[in-house]
Amino acid sequence: MRRVTTAAMAALTLTVGSGFTAGAATAVTPANAAPAAVGTESPKSGIWRVDGYGAVWSIRDGVLQEYETTAVSCLKGDVAKRTGPGRYVDESGVGLTLRSAPGRDRAILHMDGTTGHQELRRVGKLPATCTGPAPEGPVATFDVFWQSYEENYPFFAAKGIDWHAMRDRYRPKVHADTTPEELFAIFSEMLDPLEDMHAGVGYGDRYFNRGRSGTVPPSEELDARVKKFVLARDLKDAEHVQDFAKGRITYADLPGGQGYLRISGFSGYAGDGAPYTEQLAELDRALDAVFTEGRTQRLRGLIIDLRINGGGSDALGVHLAGRLTDTGYVAYSKRARNDPADPTRHTRPQPVRVTPAAAPRYTGPVAVLTGGSTVSAGETFTQALIDRPGKAVRIGRPTQGVFSDVLPRRLPISGMGTWLPNEEFLTRSGTTFDGPGIPPHLTEPVFTEEEFEKNRDSAFDKALKILRS
Repeated sequence: MRRVTTAAMAALTLTVGSGFTAGAATAVTPANAAPAAVGTESPKSGIWRVDGYGAVWSIRDGVLQEYETTAVSCLKGDVAKRTGPGRYVDESGVGLTLRSAPGRDRAILHMDGTTGHQELRRVGKLPATCTGPAPEGPVATFDVFWQSYEENYPFFAAKGIDWHAMRDRYRPKVHADTTPEELFAIFSEMLDPLEDMHAGVGYGDRYFNRGRSGTVPPSEELDARVKKFVLARDLKDAEHVQDFAKGRITYADLPGGQGYLRISGFSGYAGDGAPYTEQLAELDRALDAVFTEGRTQRLRGLIIDLRINGGGSDALGVHLAGRLTDTGYVAYSKRARNDPADPTRHTRPQPVRVTPAAAPRYTGPVAVLTGGSTVSAGETFTQALIDRPGKAVRIGRPTQGVFSDVLPRRLPISGMGTWLPNEEFLTRSGTTFDGPGIPPHLTEPVFTEEEFEKNRDSAFDKALKILRS
């Protein structure tokens, strides 16, 4: 259960980060923290299996020990230590909340920074794979890698990938003398056809993942280039141009009475690794400055520019959505794959609600600019606006098509790990946008070389035209 920025993918290996979170760790607002039926007591010591997520947790003497499990492996994962009643902090400083749940031997585990939770049930003992020798060597590493995707990845059928044929093709290439570098190359080849930015492999300081064909992954360089272009062209006559949250958020008042809000990510607002309270405080400082009482009353439309957005915390996106409505509604529902042998079986969908903020709110028409560099939490925020009361038109290109929190998996070879999606974010009708991304209502080019060369921003201009009509 992990929300991770594109930049943090490089750090997502066996030796770096947490098996439960990575990148900028932030928490949900209280309205999304846990179901109302969750108890106040923390479960007692014992062994607890997670519904979905391929994991077992041991609770003993104030310590949470995670075991990452498949049919062929059991590898020790995160360790978190108790800091108070029901509260734990893992080795990377991320907080976890563990509470009892209705029913016998049931519990709920929530990670700071997500908009959902994991459901746990007590079991008598660890799986047999946890009590035998740990898998070792290149062949075992291949088997753990392949099995992790076989049991958790939800999208093979939708992407037309025969994962069993992939094993038959590549496993004969692995032997006792296969080097980690060669194994990394093999895993990269296997993941390449998925075109899934949330599926990757890391070894040492190298990592591989690939986005959807025809899209450009967000990067600091691209973000800087686009920001400079937007400031010079789109905002040249704007007023009150301000940066917030270490430059991740920009706001400006446009000459026609519209507002322009650019968000390049839902992380890093208070620096990498800052706790949730600091991240949320920085976001609220920005939103308080932007959505003043006077401005929310006089705005004649708002452009929200997500075209270069590397993701981060879904919870921050839901929090922002609360400044854009006077009526609560369901942003989306989350479910995880929950049967190693059947990719069509899932956990119960968890609805994630948008709650109107206890602060000035803008409820007028919104134009959302998106493209292939709108990734992860940038997409879940876009999805959270689909059912927003009032007008919210999407302009540009489809988003990247990766929504799930990232599930990290350690691999037997030291310094090597993989990560993959195992969740679906459902619309009100029960569909997902994984793969093709969220389509725009109005298609326009987004930061092509031709647009740059001719000093055009067709999506921005279309948004202005729509809002001024």
